[in-house]
Formats: sequence, C-alpha cells, structure tokens
Amino acid sequence: MTLPRYRDPSVPVADRVRDLLGRMTRAEKVGQVNQRMYGWDAYERTPDGHRLSDAFREEVAAFDGMGALYGLQRADAWSGVGFADGLDAREGARTAAAVQRYVRENTRLGIPVLLVEEMPHGLQALDGTVLPVNLAVGAAWDPELYAEAAAAVGAELRCRGAHLALVSALDLVRDPRWGRAEECFGEDPYLAARLTEALVEGARRAGVGVVLKHFAGQGATVGGRNSAATELGVRELHEIHLAAARAGVAAGAAGVMAAYNEFDGLPCVASTYLLTEILRERWEFDGVVMADGTAVDRLVRLTGDPVSAGALALDAGCDLSLWDACFPTLGEAVDRGLVREQALDAAVARVLTLKFRLGLFEQPLPAATAPGRGGERAGDLGERIARACVTLLSHDGAVLPLSPQAGRIAVLGPNADSLAQQLGDYTAPQRPGSGVTVLQGIRAAASPGTEVGYARGCDLVGDDVSGVPEAAALAAGSDVAVLVLGGSSARSEDTVFDANGAAVTGSGTPSGMTCGEGVDLADVALPAAQLALLEAVSATGTPVVVVLVQGRPHALPDLSATASAVVSAWYPGPRGGRAVADVLFGTCEPRGRLPVSVPRSAAQLPVFYNGKDHRYRGYVDQSALPRHAFGHGLSYTRVVYGPPRLSVRQIDCTAPDLTCRVTVRNTGVRAAHETVQLYVRRLSGGTSWPRVRELRGFVRLDIAPGAEAEAVFAIDRDTLACVDRDLCLAVEPGEVEVETGPASDRTQGARLEITASPGGMG
Repeated sequence: MTLPRYRDPSVPVADRVRDLLGRMTRAEKVGQVNQRMYGWDAYERTPDGHRLSDAFREEVAAFDGMGALYGLQRADAWSGVGFADGLDAREGARTAAAVQRYVRENTRLGIPVLLVEEMPHGLQALDGTVLPVNLAVGAAWDPELYAEAAAAVGAELRCRGAHLALVSALDLVRDPRWGRAEECFGEDPYLAARLTEALVEGARRAGVGVVLKHFAGQGATVGGRNSAATELGVRELHEIHLAAARAGVAAGAAGVMAAYNEFDGLPCVASTYLLTEILRERWEFDGVVMADGTAVDRLVRLTGDPVSAGALALDAGCDLSLWDACFPTLGEAVDRGLVREQALDAAVARVLTLKFRLGLFEQPLPAATAPGRGGERAGDLGERIARACVTLLSHDGAVLPLSPQAGRIAVLGPNADSLAQQLGDYTAPQRPGSGVTVLQGIRAAASPGTEVGYARGCDLVGDDVSGVPEAAALAAGSDVAVLVLGGSSARSEDTVFDANGAAVTGSGTPSGMTCGEGVDLADVALPAAQLALLEAVSATGTPVVVVLVQGRPHALPDLSATASAVVSAWYPGPRGGRAVADVLFGTCEPRGRLPVSVPRSAAQLPVFYNGKDHRYRGYVDQSALPRHAFGHGLSYTRVVYGPPRLSVRQIDCTAPDLTCRVTVRNTGVRAAHETVQLYVRRLSGGTSWPRVRELRGFVRLDIAPGAEAEAVFAIDRDTLACVDRDLCLAVEPGEVEVETGPASDRTQGARLEITASPGGMG
C-alpha cells in the first residue's frame, strides 16, 4: 500500500504540507489553528491511574482533530492540579501517548497534536525541575550555563511527550512596578538577546521548540500596569523591545506569542505591523504566531462579535489561538467574507510545518521511559544558576564572608524559611520536604558548634509588627543577624484568578503576593513592617546582613548605616537556600551582576540606564540616579580595571572591525570572578538622538589573587550598529566612545571615529 505523500518522511516538508492541506476540509483546517482546551480538563483520575475525559473526546470530534493542547502537564493553584489528582512524569508520558493514539485512531487524517507546556523557569509540572526565575538568570550573565539548563529541562518536557515550551524571554523591566518583572532577563535588550539565543539553542538540543513570550513591548506598559497600553513609538520599539525577538527568531525559535498590550492603538494580536510586516516580511520568520490566553476574545470589544474578532487576528498574522471562543468560528468568518480562505490555509500550513519539523508524524509518542522525578542534572544546573545570580550590592568588608565558626547567628525575616517564597510565579506544587530554604542552608553551612536561631519577625505584607521585639531580642544576643526580606509570587488556593490565570489583586483584595502576573505595585519600596524589622534589628548594634529574596528590584533606602551588607538573591529556586549560604560563608564568591537598575524610590521611575542622553540634571527633592546601577555587583576581593585599548582609532562604515582589550588585575587575596562589560556611547553623528550608553558585549574572567587577565572584545558591525531612519540596523558615521568597566556607571572609554564610506553612509 502506497503511503500518502504527507506520511512519507523522504518527501520535503513543504510538499508534505501541501499534500496534507489539500486533503483537509475547512472544519479540519479550523481545528488545526485552535488551542481552546485547558489541558488539565483532558484527563481525569481513575482508581488505576488516569483516563482521557469526555470533554477531550468532544473537543476532538468538534473539528475531527486537534491543533494543539495546552497544559496537559500543568499543575498549580490556578489549574487546581496537585499531587492527589495530577500527572507525575510517568503518568504524564502515558497520558500524552493516550492523547496521540486517540487522535490518530479516531480522526480521518490522524494528524498528531502539538502538546504545549509552560517552561517559564523550569517545567511547570509535578516533579518538574524549577529553575531560578529569568531575572535571576539575567543576574548570572551566563548564556552558556543557561543554555545547558534549558536543554536539561527541555529533555524533561520531551520525555513527558510535549513538543513546545512557552517561555517568557522578550519582555524587559522598563518599569519595576510591573508584576511580571521576574519573568524578564532584565532591562537591557542586548543581555536579553544573548539569553534568548541561549534558551532557543538549549531547548533545540532536547528536540523542543520554543514559543517566545511576549511580542512586543509588554514590559513598557503605562505605569507598569499588566496588559495595559504602551506609549511606545516605533523607534523605541525597534531600538529596545525587538532586539531579543530578532535574536530568538534568528536562533530558530519555533514561535512567538503575541502580547496582551496594545501598540499604536491595537492589541498586539491584531497588529499587522508587528505580526506580518516585521515578523514575516522583514525578518522572514516562518514559525507560528500564538495568541496569549483569551487575547483574541478581547478583540470583540473592537469588532462587536466573535466571528469578526477571530478574522481580525487571523488576518493580522496570528496562527494559533489559546483558550478563546473566536478562532473556532473562523469557518463562518470565511463564509461571510471577513477573511480569505488563503489566510486560513497559510496559518494551517505554518502549524503543520511545525509539526513536521518537530517530528510528530514520525514519532508522535513519547519515549518508552520517562524520569520518575525532575532530572538531577537540571536541578544541579539550576543550583549553579542560583549561586551565580547572588548579587552583592554593598558591604563594609568586615562581616562577609561569614565564618562557619561564628558563635551565634540570628536568621530573621519573612523570607528566611519559606520555600514557596523563593520559587516565583508559574511554579507547580513541590513535594513536602523538598528544597532548601535560606535558614536551612545557613544551618547546614555553619559548623556544629555554631548556634543558629530563627524568628520570623513580621509578615511579608501588612503592618503587623508584633513579632519584631522577639526578632530584635534574638539579634541582640547574636554575633550577626541575617535578615531575609523581599517579596513573594507564591500562589495559593486562596488566590483569586482571572480567566487567563493571572492573579486578581487590587485595593481591598487580600493576597500574600507582592509580585507575579497580575500583581503590580504602585510603590516598590519594601513593605513598612519589613523596614520596621530592619530598623529594630539594626538598633541592637549587632551587624546585619540583608538578603533580598525578590522578583523585582525593590526600591532601597540608604542602608549604609543600617546594614553591613546587602545581597540580592532574586527568586533563586528550590535549592536557593544552599546557594545563598554558599555565598554568605564564602564557599563560592559572589559573581552576580545587576540585570536591572535598583531605584531609590518609585517617585523617580524610570531609572533604566540606557535612556536618551539629554543630560538631565535631576530632581530638586531627590537624586534621579538609581541606588545601584545596571551591571553593578561587588565581590569579596578588590579588582582594578585598566583603560580600554582599541586596535584602531578610525574605521570605515563598511568595514567596522576592530579589537578592544582591557586588563583587569585582582589586587585582593581571594579569587575574582569578574563580568567585564562593554558599552558604546555615541558622541556625535547618527540620524537619531543618542542614548546615554548601550551594552554591546560582556566577558567573564576568573582571576587568581594577585594576578591579572585580559578581556578581549571583537567589535564588528553588530557591536556598532544602531537603528537608522528607515528603522534598519546600520553603522552610521560619527564619533563614539567604546567603554569598558565593571558596571554601567563605572566605565572608562576610548574614542573611535567612524567615517562614511566613499559611496555614502554605509
């Protein structure tokens, strides 16, 4: 019997797609661009395990197939899935296989289903590995390590039978009031681009396609308000918010997710400019565009009815919906002439192409064996990231590193002994007894003769300070106090959720969350009770080390007279307590660098380092400068940077290749792990107003005590290019300063003249 061409793996993918598309009815086509079912509704618990639900069978029957199924493995407070009824790794693989078998055996064409899972910082599934959040990954400044972790977690996802990973990578922290700041790699487009590349490349090693969230500009909404409008112009969009997406697409991303926010008056899912002109035409992207959850349904407010809303999104360039009621009506939209059949065919073709590229037709079922628990390799890599991200913001040189033989250590604060509060949003339930809190990490690191006491002191939020006297008394009787403050994105069964899974919070809505999707803050200062605890503990005279477990950069007052050292651990993941202890005790050196600027107060926002260079002199009532600048991070030793040395001082636009070298000497007695940063600052020329400076490279150096090392940067067209008047990347004539240093506010520069090419600007 001759195989249909679409079943023959020797046939080119484009021909297989064309053959299969030609066999499909319109209803089957509409089914392939729909992803409206919540995956946890596709199965139910039985005495012997799990079975496919009647709701799943009905969804398959509605279109004689299923394009994609979201969140079959997902577990969290929103889905209501836990260990009592959810899918562990082995049951997840079995259920994924059951999905594919059912669709293959009970539909006319037997087209496999794309199984889509959340992989925001690890796999959001029971026993899936949890990594530090993206903001912590950004603080590590280590794309190679992140690529390894993405590959390891991707392997877990693939073993469970899934194919596509949804990962936040494209948003930037332009306003730390935004609750989803933890999902960003930082405030800088270059750093985000390098980590996005690492994510895509790592996942690809595991055979997993990545859908990059969110396209575009979602981190720049007005007031840091989730899913709100932006006031971005096209230049700001291209200069800042498209760099990571461009890098991810070039690296081979399988898809991008259209963001909730509006751009130029239209939600991103309805923006032809974003989804077609930029993605398809400029960048030649041939992957899928997925809507964010229920985003297409929101268009009804514009169009007046679901059929027109679905047509608007499809025509703009959206290929695959998520949980909406509009895309199922696309057949009617074609009948009514609201959208062309060719537009539907193009979307279906992209979905089918992805299925062929990922090998679904040849291997729709997961591997015969699946890990019983989250892979140890992924967990170990997560712990390495947790160590690498710990950022020493300030210290007096007298208290840290702690001595393991310290007599008495007081560990205090609402984040000292809470695993949930160091994990971040989009996290599955953890097994009891798993993970290491900061308190547990310190107790394990201290010598047997060291007494480690604990008092919570205050709640994370609220104004109850009744526990402060107990904590202060414990500190007074100790040699050092480690005060663990910050925020929490921990969801619970008491959290109220929107239809898309965002937490519903606001004035008068009780919530223990201070960060996460839907949890925006007007004031990013630490809560009053935490500041009262800090003041009381400091007043005892005992040296204080502040550890911030947080998903956003909280505004910090001047703590120089209050704390001997301040450390940001971000949300370091389940093993984060051990990582923090290793840094506090000096088992490993602090090497984290800020991926964001730390504000002094919400009143001075924005404080990102790479704004337009208008030489603003500052406010009358407070500094306009951040408390700690982008790229900042101290160590337990002293390093001295030499000036940058350029191989040439003048280049042509058409051949902008040169080398920059900088010598870094470790003058201290401990090893140094330096992240040498390279910035470009335009002094003159160009076709648009310059920014203060822009990160364009970084190199990590390990330097022994008393030794020196050289950081070498190859400077080329990518390093020097800027967005020209046509919104294209080009090297423009003028004078720039190439700067190097340990942070954006501590650089030395060398001037470089860029001349016009003989035929024009180049």
